[in-house]
Amino acid sequence: MATTVRRTVLTLPAATVGPPNPLPALRPLDEMHSLDERARQGLPRDMARQIGYEPLRTLLPVRVLDGYGRERTPTRLDAIVIENERLRATVLPGLGGRIHSLHHKAAGRELLYRNPVFQPADFALNGAWFSGGIEWNIGATGHTTLSCAPLHAALVPAPDGGEMVRLWEWERLRDLPFQVDLWLPADSDFLHVGVRIRNPHERPAPVYWWSNIAVEEHESTRVIAPADEAWHFGYERSLRRVPVPDFQGADRTYPLRSEYPADYFYDVPAEARKWIASLDEGGRGLVQTSTDILRGRKLFLWGSGRGGRRWQDWLTEPGTTRYAEIQAGLARTQLEHIRLDGGEEFSWLESYGPLAADAATVHGDDWSAARAEVGSRLSEALPRTAVDAAYEAWRPYADAEPAETLATGSGWGALEVLREGHKLPGTPFDESTLGEEQAPWRELLRTGVFPEPRRVTPPGPSLVAPHWRDMLETAPADPLAEYHLGVAQWHAGDLAQAVRSWERGLELAPSRWPLLRCLAVADQQGGNAQRAAERYAEAFDDLCEERRDDGDSWTAATVALGREAIAALLAVRRTAEARDVWSRLRPSVLERGRFRLIDAQLLLAEGRAAEARAVFDAGFEVADLREGAEILGEVWSALTDEPLPDAYDYRMRPQS
Repeated sequence: MATTVRRTVLTLPAATVGPPNPLPALRPLDEMHSLDERARQGLPRDMARQIGYEPLRTLLPVRVLDGYGRERTPTRLDAIVIENERLRATVLPGLGGRIHSLHHKAAGRELLYRNPVFQPADFALNGAWFSGGIEWNIGATGHTTLSCAPLHAALVPAPDGGEMVRLWEWERLRDLPFQVDLWLPADSDFLHVGVRIRNPHERPAPVYWWSNIAVEEHESTRVIAPADEAWHFGYERSLRRVPVPDFQGADRTYPLRSEYPADYFYDVPAEARKWIASLDEGGRGLVQTSTDILRGRKLFLWGSGRGGRRWQDWLTEPGTTRYAEIQAGLARTQLEHIRLDGGEEFSWLESYGPLAADAATVHGDDWSAARAEVGSRLSEALPRTAVDAAYEAWRPYADAEPAETLATGSGWGALEVLREGHKLPGTPFDESTLGEEQAPWRELLRTGVFPEPRRVTPPGPSLVAPHWRDMLETAPADPLAEYHLGVAQWHAGDLAQAVRSWERGLELAPSRWPLLRCLAVADQQGGNAQRAAERYAEAFDDLCEERRDDGDSWTAATVALGREAIAALLAVRRTAEARDVWSRLRPSVLERGRFRLIDAQLLLAEGRAAEARAVFDAGFEVADLREGAEILGEVWSALTDEPLPDAYDYRMRPQS
């Protein structure tokens, strides 16, 4: 059959993502994949340099997504199906362009781990993320901020005369447009994926890319890549070179033979073909390969310990199939960023498909033989020259203009194109996509004035790129403009000037709490915890007087500010004031697991340990528990010497 592309609707039990957190993300969320200066000593010079290349200071201009819960209801998700006689790929354009399923029709089997639910969890750089399928990670170390965001999608001509699906967006952490072209030739067992990242600016930019592939994990699942060594990263935050496959007495290419979650970044030789495969007891499974620019390959495993099992249950339905992740990236490790000069681009082609190899060799004791067997079978199924040829065939079509729109992403790219007049063939960011969030910034661009809102509402998102900061600096110094200017200055590292802007805005601001909260964060950063607590308390008082209703935006602001204020007050032992903040939150908010945990912390600080223990005994779930967070264990250990119950055990590293 010829390749077809069609729209459909996928119905899954799903939790809603919820409204974005309206407080500007002046600090990044805790990203587990980080190394301090001392931990970089002894690493190869280029690796150490790329690990230290422009790490994120903030998440700005992106907003945090932490408003989701754990209640799931049947939900219709827009999907795009790309299908030929042998393969069927199902894509979710509204959720980061995730490939939800890759079904090998000829063998009647699913090649990916396909999550039966949509359950956001706190794994992305900006919070909400979900597991399963193939995700496209761009921006900075960690899961992309676009995990739960819509992408633009359209049909474009394919190199073989058919159609392919283009996904594209403007990645806002690094201010770069990118595209992902999904091309399934007729009668092919392999889905080709052409990727392009462009830097339309004059200045260089740090680039990060990892394609993250979830695969089913069983006792006999083995992950094979063409390497004899790997860089091991554990949640103790250390990076070291280790042998493959045997390390510390076990074959780590079998994901369930490790107890704790870990990353293995395979050290694939520069001249070797780039591929990675996950194969079952019969030697069958998925293989991913690419052109050589995508040099990195990685295995992430949850391990067989309690914490890893608990996280997997948390991300899906308990009792369903477990999964591991195989990945491919631009650098050797996910801790690195690659320089992309102004006016330049990175582009490559990936291929995904089924592989069958001799099971006895794949699972034998001879690692070299296992690698050679998989490499040989891959060469038969899809020669290296065929991948290179597919890339060359795709490349002229990367600029092809979309023929039919399938989905619409954000308006941020359109705002940047409107400002600068970028010419980006193949990825149009049309003015029609501009919306309410972009409106005041469009007005600033047109008139030089940042408009005051027509109604009392939490401030909209801030923009922080140098050109927007320059415009804010020359705009009339109204309180809202000063607020946004301070956010942009903070992002640029000019902390003292940011504080001056916020203090100027505070003098005339009818709405004081957004500025007070920013100043409180600055106090915390400067080590003045007492003044930070005072400003947080004042900000929360002002918010409670100003909020107009129980709508999403006001509730999100109250929840976010209340949570931060309580933490700041507890940090300086102002427990009564922290309890006062807690008591003014809505009953529906206090029922959330996060605030049940906060209640236990307050009770503990008040000397009411038995009541705090009762909160744990009654049970609660913290929907936005951060990857690697140990707060549940820390509070529990302050209450009792008893072992941490399974329901609260999310520990991802050995305990000291």
